[in-house]
Parts: sequence; structure tokens; C-alpha cells
Amino acid sequence: MSQEAELDTQTHAGLTSLLEQGIRAVRLQYPDLHGICRGKEIPLASFPAAVDDGIGFVAAIMTVDLAHNVVAGFEQGFPDLLARPDLDTLVTLPWEPDVAACIADLEDPVTHAPYPVDSRAALKRVLADFTETGLAPIIGPELEFCLCEPDSGNPRGWRPYASQDSGVYTVGAVADPQGALSAMLDAAVALRLGAIAAAHEYGRSQYEINIRQSPALDSADRAFRYKAMVKELAARTGLRATFMGKPFNDDEGSGFHLHISLVDREGANVGEDPDAPDGLAPVLRHFIAGVIAHAPAMMPLFNPTVNAYRRLNPEALVPTRCCWGHDHRMALVRAPKERGLATRLEVRLGDGTANPYLAYAVALAGGLDGIRRELEPPEPVAGFIYELPDEALGEHLPSNFEAALAELERDPVIVDALGDGLVDAFRTIKAPELERFNAWVTDWEFEEYSARL
Repeated sequence: MSQEAELDTQTHAGLTSLLEQGIRAVRLQYPDLHGICRGKEIPLASFPAAVDDGIGFVAAIMTVDLAHNVVAGFEQGFPDLLARPDLDTLVTLPWEPDVAACIADLEDPVTHAPYPVDSRAALKRVLADFTETGLAPIIGPELEFCLCEPDSGNPRGWRPYASQDSGVYTVGAVADPQGALSAMLDAAVALRLGAIAAAHEYGRSQYEINIRQSPALDSADRAFRYKAMVKELAARTGLRATFMGKPFNDDEGSGFHLHISLVDREGANVGEDPDAPDGLAPVLRHFIAGVIAHAPAMMPLFNPTVNAYRRLNPEALVPTRCCWGHDHRMALVRAPKERGLATRLEVRLGDGTANPYLAYAVALAGGLDGIRRELEPPEPVAGFIYELPDEALGEHLPSNFEAALAELERDPVIVDALGDGLVDAFRTIKAPELERFNAWVTDWEFEEYSARL
């Protein structure tokens, strides 16, 4: 059968249009638990079969740690999982005009039920729970990243790409010598990520591309693609992009913030109530209270590396306590002053290494629990947060990854939202990472002790 005939057997109009656009292959993509973009490149002629039957992957991909060790799956003989394209996510890649990309849902190859360790499926389950409330979350993600360039004289092999001080909110050649950020912004627009602006952030060689809000699943898909795009375009120009929370000792960390609003079935924002305290409707206050109640257990999904906790400095614009405030960037939850259609809250908990689907899932699960139980938040904080009485600031957030994992295990709401299988797999892949960290002799230790002790 010819390529044209194969494509014509499909009912989705997008498939035949790919041929007309000169597409030669489709990249099937999905996140592992780390949030890394995994997948296969499929010749266009074979893509209809992938739509009908799915594409097999070894399920152990979900238990590969960041050092490329398969840490589980031996006991089951490494069975398959199935990746099925979600054609609503089909898009061409502007930097490779003959290649398209499509996000896949993962499923059991026998029962075709959602694969329990699929982070996108976990988010879908939480969103399904929202339907009983008649509400839907709209989310705008904020993701910062750093660009590095090769440096043979640096022990790490890399240095900041644009290393001048005070580059914040600057653009052009001084902030972006090779035009890397500008190219990423162009690509983000062409990729339909909803990009609205880009700039140098506060840290040296730290950047952010602002992305508009949209329904939660679409927003998470775009955050996932945004991270993959940034890494891909940096690599194509010899740079390295990292979403690490704290890549450099002497500079700022990179965050991952979620702007969340709630809309009803007609799409109206329900967060404002002019007669309520501070103009915030009870449902949004309940959501804030739920996020605060479950924030300790949310931490390992929003901050999923040892390095992430280097960023949690009380003097930085990073939350360390379970509190909220009006337009307050040191609080866990910030309630911006805008009202009407812009009424929202900002969850400031995470760093850029978070898997977007898992971060969205736990934030929404915590907020939904607050709505269901009609929880009330504490009084909002105001002023310099660390000069306030200790009792005004709420519970301390975990200060290291091991403590955060323990908090996750103690929170049945968050565990239930993610599923036991996913939580077990997450702990499994993180255990050897923690073991390697705890056993590793660092450069700091050698410099501090070797000459004197």
C-alpha cells in the first residue's frame, strides 16, 4: 500500500495534512517520572498503525534513574507498556520542518487501561475528580532555566552563557549574545505554546519565556513541550540548558510557579467575590487552604532532586513555610491583586526540574481537598516574612529531599491522587540517587578539610 493510501485510511484529517506539508516522520513523546521527554521517531507511513495499535516500550523506562541505571523491573521480566498518540497534540516542529511531534498516553498492552505510572494519566484522574464540583482549573506555568556554554578551563566543563551581573529584564545581544533566547521565543510561538514574552531573569544566564494560561491538561502539555524545546534548541547550538533549581553556588535558583484560576461550566472565573474578605470567593480560599495543608507532601513532586533544596534559602524569593499572602513573593501561595477575569492564585513551591504533570496533579489534588472539606486558610502574611512571629508563618516545609519523601508517604490524599504504583515507582528511582549523593565526596569537602585535617 502506498504512503498516501495508508494515510487516507485514517479518519483524522490531521494525518493526511501531514503528507501535504512534507512531513517525513512523527516524534512520539511522553514524560518519564523525571519529566524527561522519551519516545520514538516514527516514519510517516507507519504512523497510522501507531495510532491504531500503539507503540510498545519496555516498561522499565519508568524505573531508570538519572544515572542510567534500571533499578526495578527485573522481578517481572521487563514487560511492555503501550504508547498511544493523542492526535489532539499533533504539531510540526519549526526547527525541523519535515518532522511532527505528538504526545502519547500510556496504557496496559492487554487491558488498554491507563498505565498506572503515567504522569499524564495521573493528572487526568485528578481533573476527572474536578467534574463533580462543576469547576475546571486554568493554569499558566512559569518556568525559569539557565543556559551554559562550554568552558574547557572550568572543572565542570561549563560556564554561564551570558555571565554579566544585573542582566534582569534585559534583551538583545548583551543579555543573549548568540540570539539563543530569541530563537527559542520564535520556536515557542510557532509550536503554539502560547508564548507571550521572553527576557533575561535575575540570575546570570537565567531566562524565562512567559506562557499564557489554558485548561490544565493543555497547559501541562505545553509546559512539557516547552522544557523539551528549550533543551533541544540549546543542544543544537552547542549550549546546555538546565532547569536545575540551583546550578551555581553564587547565583540565583530557577523556579517553577503555577498561576491557577477556577472557572465554571460556562468558563466564568469564580475566584472573585467583592463581598468576601479580600475580594476572594470562598471556593478560592478553600483551594488555597488545601494547597497549604498538603504542601509538605507536594514538595518531592515540585522539588524532585537533592539539588532542588539548595534553592530553599529564607533570604530568596522562595517559600520555606506553609503560608500565603496578597501579592507576596516570599509566601508559598501568592494571591495577586488583580480581580475579575484575572483572579487567581500562584503556587510558588517548585523548581524547574519538576515533571509538570506531577506538579499540576498534586497542586490540584491538594486544592480540591480544600474545596471538598471547605478548609479555611490562615491569616495572610504581610511585610518582611522572616521578621514576623513564628506562629504567624505556619508549618516549615521540608528542607531536604529525604524529609520531603517522608511527608509524601504520610499524606493519603496526595498518594491516592497519584496512585500507589506511581508513588512506589517514584521512590524506587529516587532511592539510588539519594544513596549516590550521600556517599559522594564533594569538592567542598576536599577544599574544606584536606589541607588542615
